Amino acid sequence: MAQAPLDVIAFSLRRERERAGLSLSELAKKAGIAKSTLSQLESAAGNPSVETLWALGVALDVPFSRLVEPARPKVQIIRAGEGPAVYSERADYVATLLASCPPNARRDIYLITAEPGSARESEPHMPGVVEHVVLCAGRARLGLTDEPVEVGPGDYVAYPGDLPHVFEALEPGTFSVMVSEHV
Repeated sequence: MAQAPLDVIAFSLRRERERAGLSLSELAKKAGIAKSTLSQLESAAGNPSVETLWALGVALDVPFSRLVEPARPKVQIIRAGEGPAVYSERADYVATLLASCPPNARRDIYLITAEPGSARESEPHMPGVVEHVVLCAGRARLGLTDEPVEVGPGDYVAYPGDLPHVFEALEPGTFSVMVSEHV
């Protein structure tokens, strides 16, 4: 297993110490370590042990992982044609996950690409699911299986995803963004 890079630990310690409003001396005392050890760690020097990092995590009231994992970017980019794609067996329909539901949130975002031919019929999802679709290009018939609506570029449709529903491309190059909301 690869070691956590010292620069990640240094950045994380400094970020969390400043967030907590503690000086080097205050945090070192609270964690039961020497101030010089903490200073070295925040300078990306030294050789931190699990015990030292654990003590610092407890003193800062943050999980151990927050001190050793690289920060995630605030801006995420998924270029067209990238991302995990899932293909339909029964239609020319591809769902590409753009953003999965983070902890304590209840939504997923997909890019849907579809071609004319056969419709993508979906069985009901979990109770309370609502699907929100903005058509970006092409034309489509979508929504509840019993009463789909025809939409064009820029049109927005929301429907209960916990009922049978359908997405049928009416023109080549049809694509949309779908938010699956779990309420």
